[in-house]
Amino acid sequence: MTISTATTTASRAPLVGFAAHLLLLAALAATVGLTPWGWLTGLAYAAVLCGLFAVALLRAGLTFAGWANLVTFGRAILTGGVTALVASHLTGHDVPTVLLVGIAAVALAMDGVDGQVARRTGTTTSLGARFDMEVDAFLILVLSVLASAEYGWWALAIGAFRYVFVAASWGLPWLNAALPPKFGRKVVAAQQGVMLAVVVSGLLPVPVAVAALAIALASLTWSFGRDIRWLFRASRVRVSARERWSAAPECRPVLAVR
Repeated sequence: MTISTATTTASRAPLVGFAAHLLLLAALAATVGLTPWGWLTGLAYAAVLCGLFAVALLRAGLTFAGWANLVTFGRAILTGGVTALVASHLTGHDVPTVLLVGIAAVALAMDGVDGQVARRTGTTTSLGARFDMEVDAFLILVLSVLASAEYGWWALAIGAFRYVFVAASWGLPWLNAALPPKFGRKVVAAQQGVMLAVVVSGLLPVPVAVAALAIALASLTWSFGRDIRWLFRASRVRVSARERWSAAPECRPVLAVR
């Protein structure tokens, strides 16, 4: 059996990332402590993350992950640390809020770095864009889980919104169509992580924290609602065009038969 150089190189980044994730978990365990559930959650996250990243690199035919993707991968590893800390907190361990929010803040702050690196190095790819989006979505989900434990399970909807949308697209394929770029969508997406990080920091009075979560959820509902409406209207236009095409055979190209 032979293993190509491309395959070996493509698998190196996920393996190194898995090792880095283990070091991060060990450092957290040695300094603030992790519960067995924290360890299990962190390890499961690392295995899924690195496995999916390796598969994505191979499918994209990349022999090098690219600096922008490596920055995003670093953000994903930090997100794994936050995930382990949240799991430990929810299973009875007193996790320092400053550390948890600090790691999450670094991961959020790095969100603009990978895009800049991709544009400056001319390595913007669909893989990088999807990877960046998935890391953002999962970090928001983890922070919303923590917020829901403190302020009510309704706050979990902030993190679950995108995953419900993806699940709905399995039964409604028109939801998978490409959306036009919207600045408002980017603003709302960035707002979720920042507001959740501030809320779970405990710096806000409870009424203000609840109001902030409500604003975050309302803006997210508006953003998704606008996109779903656009996608539905676009699907109706496509269906109408196909029906007109079927009803007007004279408009079809005619192949000459000799």
